[in-house]
Amino acid sequence: MKAFAFKLEKLLKLRRYREQETEISLGRETGRLSAIEARIKLIAGEKKAAAAERFAKNNGARDIITIDNYMLRLEQTKENLLQAAAKQELLVEEARAVFLEASRERKIIDKLKDRRAAEYRAFYLREETKTIDDISSSSRQRNY
Repeated sequence: MKAFAFKLEKLLKLRRYREQETEISLGRETGRLSAIEARIKLIAGEKKAAAAERFAKNNGARDIITIDNYMLRLEQTKENLLQAAAKQELLVEEARAVFLEASRERKIIDKLKDRRAAEYRAFYLREETKTIDDISSSSRQRNY
């Protein structure tokens, strides 16, 4: 039996490549979102440490005002990061939708290839069976 050749193999390779590229893009966008979330957590820790330092015994009024200003700046930075995270989540969702579409397109061609391969094997199995039957029946006729 000769090997199965799928006529749409180049298209399948192209779809696999596109799926890989969109998966990489999705990973990149997810990584950016994770970095933003990590920075938000880091700022929360800094804010907690600053709040604890604010009420230290040897702090004067100037130190307390400085720490309050620092905490306000941290809060503003956190708000900016939360806005950036919301925008990044939208980008992640868009990238996920593109990836799912590319994956769906690749799976369609994969299923078609599997179906054609099964049809090919079934056809050649029937042909092989016919050939074997012809050989065995012709050998019986020769023996008579």
